[in-house]
Amino acid sequence: MKFPGVKIIDRYIIRKFLGTYVFAIALIIVVVVIFDAAEKIDDFIELKAPLSKIILQYYFNFIPFFINQFSGLFTFIAVIFFTSKMAYQTEIIAILSAGVSFKRLMWPYFLSAAAITLLSLGLNLYVIPAANGERLKFEMNYIKRIKGIKYDQHIYRQIEPGTFIYIRSYSDDKQGASYFALESYEDNAMVSSLEAANVKLDPETGRWTAPRSIRRTFEGEKETFDNTQPLDTVVNLSTTELGRVEELVKTMNIHQLGRFIAQQKIKGSDMISRFEVERHNRFAYPVSTFILTIIGVSLSSRKVRGGTGLHIGIGIVLAFSFILFSKFAEEFAKGGLLPPYVSVWIPNFIYAFIAYYLYKKAPK
Repeated sequence: MKFPGVKIIDRYIIRKFLGTYVFAIALIIVVVVIFDAAEKIDDFIELKAPLSKIILQYYFNFIPFFINQFSGLFTFIAVIFFTSKMAYQTEIIAILSAGVSFKRLMWPYFLSAAAITLLSLGLNLYVIPAANGERLKFEMNYIKRIKGIKYDQHIYRQIEPGTFIYIRSYSDDKQGASYFALESYEDNAMVSSLEAANVKLDPETGRWTAPRSIRRTFEGEKETFDNTQPLDTVVNLSTTELGRVEELVKTMNIHQLGRFIAQQKIKGSDMISRFEVERHNRFAYPVSTFILTIIGVSLSSRKVRGGTGLHIGIGIVLAFSFILFSKFAEEFAKGGLLPPYVSVWIPNFIYAFIAYYLYKKAPK
């Protein structure tokens, strides 16, 4: 298939598209950084955060996260804004009257959307996970409401089919926890539980030890205790898995995330759907740039009495409805009601049909 070349009108639209997109993103970043700094300035001062770390470790890593988080919305707003302005000034009519088809007019929009999609994909798969890791380290050290909160107070993980571990108040500094329980189940009924208080962990070997432990064994309604043995057991659970898992996966690049999901599947983790949602989202969100671009052009290429304001209003409603629908669909996957790939991709498919309908109705 031979693609058409880039002509003067293409360069004009690409410059308008990307220029408006970059300006909108830059403007909102300045506003958000100012408000965020104003909110956290007391924490920075009280916890003596160095200026270099505030700029380089926090905001330098916060900005890529923010850009990608709202990239689709600002792509949509950029398309609506400059295209409706072109339509209001009869530029679109002039282009179509000169014999340029609406399909050909879409070419520079697709090139621009492709550039933004590739940027978003690169950020999602590799840059943002690394940036999230640095940003979260800073927050744990210098944001009071988050400071020191690396682990959940109560950690409950499935380490293999039928075997669960419960850990309370794990501390990195002490390399231990206040309570440990290793539970075994058969046919959804607990058959034994190995419990100990004030346990220590050797991160190198994965060995948990304590001076005393209690083994509880269940046979029907009968329960027996054995509390004479010290605890000395190895558990198939790395220290990284003790952290707040949903934040942990956000610090993994796409390859690390894939390996982590494979490990969790072997263990029979009940959080697989959440991890799969994260993986599919990293691909689905950049693809939505094309869909929102088609909707934006199709909506705003017609000259209407309401002018630019009406187009922007309709566009923002559609963009936010897409974002809300995406978040709503994700919850179905996390709750086990839908497969992760269905819940993540279905908003794209539905809005792709909307985009196709609007494209067919657009002025030719």
